[in-house]
Amino acid sequence: MARAVASLAHPQALVAAPLADWHTGLVMRDAWDLHAGEWISWARAPGHDSYWRFHREAFLPLVPSPGRLTLDIGCGEGRLMRDLSRLGHRVLGIDASPRMVTAAASVPGAAGWVAAGDAATLPVAAAADCAVAFMSLQDIDHMEQAVAEAARVLVPGGRLVIAVTHPANTAGKFAPGPDEAARPFVIDGSWFERRALADTCERDGYTMTFHSQHRPLQAYTEALADAGFLIERIREVGDPSPADKWHRIPLFLHVRALRS
Repeated sequence: MARAVASLAHPQALVAAPLADWHTGLVMRDAWDLHAGEWISWARAPGHDSYWRFHREAFLPLVPSPGRLTLDIGCGEGRLMRDLSRLGHRVLGIDASPRMVTAAASVPGAAGWVAAGDAATLPVAAAADCAVAFMSLQDIDHMEQAVAEAARVLVPGGRLVIAVTHPANTAGKFAPGPDEAARPFVIDGSWFERRALADTCERDGYTMTFHSQHRPLQAYTEALADAGFLIERIREVGDPSPADKWHRIPLFLHVRALRS
């Protein structure tokens, strides 16, 4: 099963700072810990979350082959960690929510290690050849620092693979219309203005409140460039069904970047 880093016989090979040193008091981090129980139920319901319908088959091929160490930044309850481990990766999952870390470490048969830590001050030495930030950067208070930290812990030639909610998704909304697939998409406010979002969703008996921040696309590309990354791939993910309104507008954004 997945293990907490503190239980490793050789923790200093991976962890460069005491776990008690991780940053506290960040708004979105606290909100996600508050709703951790809801998220664990939502994410672990078979086929329920967007991971299964939109991401898994598109995101995993962007991840490089297993190497020395793969970091899962904002690992949540550990679903991506489990898939990466099955593909042969030696994974260290990091999440700022103690409840998420406990959940990720408690799945029977899961491989890898889990550590509590903030993405903006990763408790890890520069040792990884791959890092993933799957659907976490839009939920991280200090996104630019998190990207810079990913660059710090990656060896030269390492890769960062990210998935975020597409800025088009969070910038506007669909207006009412008689044809569901043809409803117009309207941006009433500013594409460029950053703003906090809190969306409560109910589906199939599950409820989850998602806390995130709308950021323009440039915020992510500039953070990558400033941290020394070269973007290799950008993929926009929509609904595969032509009958769905999200077939015309991207829901998610996948990016792979090289640490120069």
